[in-house]
This record gives sequence, C-alpha cells and structure tokens, in this order.
Amino acid sequence: MKFGNARSALAGGALAIAALFTTSALADGVVNIYTYRQPDLIKPVLDAFTAETGIKTEVLFLDKGLEERIQAEGQNSPADVIMTVDIARLTSAKEKGVTQPLVDDEINKLLPAEYRDPEGNWFGVTKRARVIYASKERVKDTAITYAELADPKWKGKICMRSGQHDYNLALFSAAIAHWGPEKTEEWMKGLKANLAKKPDGGDRPQAGAIAAGECDIAIGNTYYVGLMRNNEKDPKEKEWGNAINVLFPTFENGLTHVNISGAALAKNAPNRDNAVKLIRFLASHEAQQVYAEKNYEYPVEPGLEPSETVKAFGELKADTLPLVDIAKGRKAASEMVDRVGLDDGPSS
Repeated sequence: MKFGNARSALAGGALAIAALFTTSALADGVVNIYTYRQPDLIKPVLDAFTAETGIKTEVLFLDKGLEERIQAEGQNSPADVIMTVDIARLTSAKEKGVTQPLVDDEINKLLPAEYRDPEGNWFGVTKRARVIYASKERVKDTAITYAELADPKWKGKICMRSGQHDYNLALFSAAIAHWGPEKTEEWMKGLKANLAKKPDGGDRPQAGAIAAGECDIAIGNTYYVGLMRNNEKDPKEKEWGNAINVLFPTFENGLTHVNISGAALAKNAPNRDNAVKLIRFLASHEAQQVYAEKNYEYPVEPGLEPSETVKAFGELKADTLPLVDIAKGRKAASEMVDRVGLDDGPSS
C-alpha cells in the first residue's frame, strides 16, 4: 500500500492504520518515511536513492503530530525514517523517544559533527539561510541587518509568514541567543510595528506580495527563491522569484542565521537495514548534489558548492551559533511571539 501524500490526523485509529501498513512495512526492498517535509521537495533525492539501490520509498506526509503518531503506533509503527526541517523538530523527535541512536562510521565521515547529534539520534542533511526578500524596484539597500528589520524606515513595508512557524521561531531563537530576551522582545515589537499586514501564507507568497506592491521586503528561506525562479510549470511563481533580490541579513558578528533539514532512524524501524542505507545515501555526495541542484538548498558536505542559481544570490557567511542552542530557545521564542502579538499584525 502506498503512503502517497496522505495527510493524517491523530485519532484512535492510529493503531489500526499502522496494522494496515504492516505488510508493506515488512516487505523486502522498502523503506517507510514519515515526513514533515513536503513530498515534492524530497522526491528528487528519494528517486535517486531508489535508482541506485532498488529500494522503494513509501512516504507519509504529516503537517503536524508526527511524533505523537509514532508514539500511538508503538512497536507496530511502520516508520523507518523520519525526515523533517528545523533543528528544534529534530531534537524534539529525540526527546519524545521516537528515534533510536545510529552510530555509523560512513555517515559520520560524510557529515560534519556540527550537523549531527553526538548520540546519532538525528542527522542534518541540508542547510538553508533565513534571508530578506527585497523588491528589485523599490529597495535600493544592498545590505540589511536583522536588527534593522525593527527600524521605523520600514514601517508598513514588511511581509512575513506566521511568527509561530518553525522557520521564524528558529530565527527568533537565534536572536535570543545573540541579544538576550529583553533586547529581542523590543526588536520583535519594532518588527511588528513595521508589518504591512497580518502574517500569513508561506515564504513564496511573501515574494508574491512584494511583486504585487503590498510590501517592500519579506523574511524567507533561500531555497524557495531558487524553486520560484526555476518553476517552469507556474509562470506566476517565476515572476515572483524574479521580482526580488536576496539580501543576507546578519547579526552583529556579521553572520547569517542558518537552519537544517534532517533525518532520523525511527525507534521501531521494521526495515532498519534499508533505513540505514537511506540515511547513508542522504549524506552521500550524490544526494548532496541532488539537494543542491534540484532543491536549491545548501549542501552540508564540506567544499560542495550550491547550485549556480544559489551562488548568484551572493556569498553566505553562516552563523556559527550551535544548532542545539537555537533549539533550546524555541519555547521562549514561541511565548514571545504570543506576548508581543506578532501574528495579530501591525494594527493591534
């Protein structure tokens, strides 16, 4: 049975559903993936894995409750590999006990230590930077710091997705680590005052809002720009991507916030050997190239350059703040977003 792109709600039927997948989960040549990542974003690398190994991939996409789903399924869970974005989600999977340690010399040689859990409970396989999308027509600035997002000069000119989204919470967590909670909260109030409208949508629609003249700058991830500019199926998105410049904002250390996508070996993986093969493949040079060229993400492989599209953005000088420090600040960042009322928009 194919998992496909099915969305799943947590319910009492989780165990029954798990039982339905048991035959597929135990079949030869299969690896079952539970993912928070949109299936179309991981399809290129999974297709490459199947082409190289002959092992089929079954994908279950969830937009929330992945860890709870695996907990509910217990020992009968079909999940072999967890794939997700954001360091906080990776560490959360470990803390909630739905991963198992994987100490593998081959993987550890391929992935730098800063992008993997010391105990082997998660592995970072790509990087992305949280940057500024700036209107080519209306913004002449060639550099904007994170702190300057609170400058009144941008009043009514900033768009963003929800402050409670993982990508923004990670950025705010990094700000707390750099500035401390008091300064970060004052900055967030300034950011809120500068919003053009209530936060909504994803990163790509923020570029669309810029193209439509609703705002001048937005906060977004680098790889979405590559996906938009090279989207031959949707001329509208291509127009959005070409309407903006990418600016690399920095903290006082002159470095830009980065986050990761990653993978983990599920606690009760029924196809453990195939799962390990997949994680090894995700760390491999071939997969890193696929991620770079097809997804426009930054490889974690040392020395491997990003795609030509991404290189054209300019040089990324990645923040050296440890990812685990960013994860630690997630709860404080989330509470701050609510306290400031960031998602209520500029008029509240």
